[in-house]
Amino acid sequence: MQALSIDKPDHASIITMDAPDSLPADHVLLGIKTVGICGTDLSTYRGVNPLVTYPRVPGHEIAAVIEEVGSEVPDTFKVGDVVTVYPYTNCGECASCKNNRHHACEHNATLGVQRPGAFTEHITQPWGKLISAEGLNYSETALIEPMAVGFHAVERGRTSDQDTFVVLGCGAIGLGCIAGAAVRGARVVAVDLDDHKLAVAKAAGATELINAKNASLVDEVLALTNGLGADVIIEAVGSPITFVAAIDAVCFTGRVVYIGYAKTHVTYDTAQFVKKELDIMGSRNATRQNFEEVMAAIRSGNVPLEQIVTLTVPLADAPATLDKWDKDGADIVKIHVEIA
Repeated sequence: MQALSIDKPDHASIITMDAPDSLPADHVLLGIKTVGICGTDLSTYRGVNPLVTYPRVPGHEIAAVIEEVGSEVPDTFKVGDVVTVYPYTNCGECASCKNNRHHACEHNATLGVQRPGAFTEHITQPWGKLISAEGLNYSETALIEPMAVGFHAVERGRTSDQDTFVVLGCGAIGLGCIAGAAVRGARVVAVDLDDHKLAVAKAAGATELINAKNASLVDEVLALTNGLGADVIIEAVGSPITFVAAIDAVCFTGRVVYIGYAKTHVTYDTAQFVKKELDIMGSRNATRQNFEEVMAAIRSGNVPLEQIVTLTVPLADAPATLDKWDKDGADIVKIHVEIA
């Protein structure tokens, strides 16, 4: 069967690999239909993802159809069902697992990152990792995981309808934050450097837009909040500049949630942490409940799918498309690859 492989930094190809040759009793055989290319995959391609070894078959934003079920799979999952996959693992022994936050397991191995992923024609998975996507099409289903990561950050920020909520970065995960905060009734402000992405952010639920290429995002946020600052700020860029700006633009006693990874060390005026009595949090992956919340938002029509998915290409074009995103991807929000 065919698969996308990131062979080494700056080089991807279509390879032939063996199809699964056995099906454990508690597993299903999945026919992969659509997979999203995510920012983590781009980092792998660029050689800046410390969690990856090469070669790596990426892919964890999955839309699939069940083609075969093992003898111990409950009849809630049947051949022909459209599903996505909960792509994380948990050890059950680390502090995160013992605190019932399995999505943040210290030893997590995400599909397509620390272990082989879904950019291929077939994979097998334990039935317990499946999430039914009944009623959704393949493109909608492949959008669930990245949007859920955004919904989780909204949850981490304890976002409510009383909050002014600011998202720094309007990629697919940032758009998940916007949609998730809008569902909760917050006043949502989107910040990006690209007007196209800001237009998509508006469709996803942002009520105010800031192009930080043309203005100081801190000044603009303060102006929108009568000088107080935002109640919640989500950093979804991964830049030292926005890491610091989030602290400057949040209100006293506000909440800052970091999703992005800054590629270099970040220097803060730490007095701000204390004076403002801030809650500063990280947000990693997503819970199953977040997946369900995203599906509900998609079914209600609150997610502008056609605008979020910038490109849809066949598997054969995936290496060239990944290279295009690397070299000239400012206007790309999300790429979907159709496997079959």
